Amino acid sequence: MASKKYALVAGLLSLISTVSFAQRNDANADYALDSSKVSVKDMPQYSEFRNNQYPYPAKPKSQWELGIAAGYAVIAGDIKSKAGFGGGISLRKALGHVFSLRFGYFGHFTYGEPSAYQDNFSREFRAKTHSGAIDLIASLNTISHYRGNPKTNIYLLVGSDLIMTQVQQKNAQGEWHNFYGQGLPNTQSGIIGTVLGEEVNGRKGWTLLHGLSFGGGIAFKVSDRWNIGVEQRFTTPSSGYDYLDGQKGAGGNRDIYSLTTARMNFNLGSTSKKVAPLWWINPNNFIYNELNVPKHMKIPTPVLPDADGDGVTDQFDQEPNTPAGSPVDSHGVAKDTDGDGVPDYKDKELLTAQSCFPVDADGVGKCPEPPCCAELREAMKTLTAKPTCEISLPSVTFKAGSVTLSKDAQAILTSAAQQINSNPTCNVKVIGYGATNKREQQLSWDRVNAVIKYLVEKQGVAESRFIFTYGQMGDANTVDLQGTSETGPSTVPAPHPQYKKTK
Repeated sequence: MASKKYALVAGLLSLISTVSFAQRNDANADYALDSSKVSVKDMPQYSEFRNNQYPYPAKPKSQWELGIAAGYAVIAGDIKSKAGFGGGISLRKALGHVFSLRFGYFGHFTYGEPSAYQDNFSREFRAKTHSGAIDLIASLNTISHYRGNPKTNIYLLVGSDLIMTQVQQKNAQGEWHNFYGQGLPNTQSGIIGTVLGEEVNGRKGWTLLHGLSFGGGIAFKVSDRWNIGVEQRFTTPSSGYDYLDGQKGAGGNRDIYSLTTARMNFNLGSTSKKVAPLWWINPNNFIYNELNVPKHMKIPTPVLPDADGDGVTDQFDQEPNTPAGSPVDSHGVAKDTDGDGVPDYKDKELLTAQSCFPVDADGVGKCPEPPCCAELREAMKTLTAKPTCEISLPSVTFKAGSVTLSKDAQAILTSAAQQINSNPTCNVKVIGYGATNKREQQLSWDRVNAVIKYLVEKQGVAESRFIFTYGQMGDANTVDLQGTSETGPSTVPAPHPQYKKTK
């Protein structure tokens, strides 16, 4: 009988493992940044985490698991058992990613084989058992450094049971009678009390007992909503009661219920507000996702030192002390256009002919200056002169929380556009304020974008003339326009598009 039992279990494992391993292994951890999946009591930790004041995310709300079990039940005792059956229903809730609590009901129908008659009764028995249980379950393979969420849940359990059992024996005439035990007193160790059923010599047919359970199982994920598996559960009275099969054995060994079941488990609750039961989620997912594609980490802007400000970083600058504004080549060396040994920033004669070498300290050669050179010098001054911009432009005010331009703001921008178009050498720096948090930074970006878009699309100003600047310290409801000869990007990516506004 045992060999058939284990053959059945092996076949079931093979079938459900085929189903399970066809599933996709998902390592998503977006729940750590989703406030809708955090309970009210954990919101302070969630807020500290989102603001980078605490390194650990809050524990998400998780679904309950409803389990239904059915299978093979026997009593390992003093009488040889025949195949029985049993099952149960349970609710399981995660305490964390490893430990969980399960509340369940289990029922067994167990039987013993006939044996020699003694005291007018055989040792053939049948027993009915009902029990309520609280199990502490430890999942052994949830956490891993080398894969995402587990497809299987291997677990061990230990529990406490309240057992109600009725044992019957068959007499010589083939009649079933409730078992009470020869000389068994009402105060037998392990008995809480007797309830229900017929009463003989002061004892009723049902007995209440404390029990201890232990065992283990394995479940296979079929989908995000349900899984299937097998479980082996052993239960024994917590003290000296040894009459589960109607017979007290020598040596005081206790009888043990054995229940081997196939299980179907279903996740209960909305997936929009709760994650899967935590034993199906690898807690390392968040760490590895952040390392791969950061969504939460504060990554500092890289700083590349350039002591002389010539645009060539110190590690590549072969002349790290050139004066400010000096034209340099790609190696940071001051340019010498005519090769006379005087750098351009000192050379008063940028294109000295070689026939006029050597030159003086100002780069001026010994040849008399022909008229063409004077004209060329003036032309070079014109080419190298930086354009100036001296226009005064207004500011635009937005309503609190809004990115829509009011009629007054549009009128101000229309007037500003006339000045901008009348001064083609000027660029315009559009400056938005609001730097204290992500929402203000995004709102600052939205407002600067609205101003530039209006001036480009409605007033015909070239987009290349704008310098997009946002997130500065100042009045968050104001956008300033400044005329400048500087250049810069006219568009930049939205810093926090999840907070982007259109009104």
